[in-house]
Amino acid sequence: MKSTSPKTLFKMAATLLALSAAAAQAQAPAKPASQAWQFGAVLDLTHTSRPLALGGRDQGLQLGHSDLTASGPLGPWLRAQATVAVATHEGKLEKGVEEFWLETTRLPAGLQLRAGRFASQIGYLNQQHPHADDFVERPLLYRAFYGGHWNDDGLRLNITLPTSFYWMVGAEVFRGRKLVAEAAPGSASGLGVSTLSTKLGADLNRHHSWQLGLSHIHNRREAALEDEDHAHEHGAEEHEHHHHHHGAQFSGRKTWLVDGTWKWAPGGNNREQQLRLGFEAARITGLNRFARGSDKHEANALSAVWRFNPSWEVGVRSDWLRARQPHGDHFHSVLLRERSLMLAWKPTHMQALRLQYARQSDAHEVENASRGSWQLQYVMAFGAHGAHSF
Repeated sequence: MKSTSPKTLFKMAATLLALSAAAAQAQAPAKPASQAWQFGAVLDLTHTSRPLALGGRDQGLQLGHSDLTASGPLGPWLRAQATVAVATHEGKLEKGVEEFWLETTRLPAGLQLRAGRFASQIGYLNQQHPHADDFVERPLLYRAFYGGHWNDDGLRLNITLPTSFYWMVGAEVFRGRKLVAEAAPGSASGLGVSTLSTKLGADLNRHHSWQLGLSHIHNRREAALEDEDHAHEHGAEEHEHHHHHHGAQFSGRKTWLVDGTWKWAPGGNNREQQLRLGFEAARITGLNRFARGSDKHEANALSAVWRFNPSWEVGVRSDWLRARQPHGDHFHSVLLRERSLMLAWKPTHMQALRLQYARQSDAHEVENASRGSWQLQYVMAFGAHGAHSF
């Protein structure tokens, strides 16, 4: 795989800087932040010694998930956001509209409606941009089941319940083409995927806080088999390229996804010191028309990140994936484990330098598993950027 030349990367970085500066100057500083349009950019540069199986980072120096974002009100009842993302893949610059949505701000009874293109709120990580993660690569669960970051065209309706703790319940409907790019003949068209999710959270005291989430995905788009791909005039090379970077590698009709997060900070001051523990697990059933009850995909991820100094963090993560790869009317077993260790230096709130080592093992029916990969990532934000999730 080719690495993008440093000269090309510097040009792209300079373009992001120039656009962000121009956008920031265009804002009206006299208005409160809630009434003014805000503009921001994020630059993500990564050098990878060896790519990971099912990963989205190529070997060498690459432009990672970088974006330009504009957000603001549209009158008293709506707000909007648009995000254009750029990244390099196999030496080529890829760009596209990642987000373009409208959202209500004043519906009664804790209701909120969103329409357009946006990231699904399933799980813990999917709704946040990849450059905001604690690790360079997302867990195997996201890379295998959601192409790393699942955003799609659709509708969302949420309600925040009037309880003493945080409790949100939401439903989404999507086209589903971002999740299953090539559907089997006769599979659903139009709105092919729906989700139901709920999140609960609270502070135990000044030191401890927690959040739990449960999501269900109903996918009416059955992934096309290899021979059906050929029937749709998609060559094997094109099919492999598409699923390597953009789409889910493994899919099915029903998905259950559970996530849990616990945070500890002495005295509630998470800027000085904080411990974050996270867990996510997913199970997918109804793989296709030939699947039996025992055929399912499963994955989980367990992570711990410790901020031991205002500018320094260290983290570990363990991933596990077990899946069933369809081959005609039968399946092959797939297995992969991954362990990651990272050290991050964050001199300011707007930038981070992260060194990570990842090792993959127990690979079965997985090509190019890495016995060891070093990744050095630099992330810098300019202008306004969204608040971090819990």
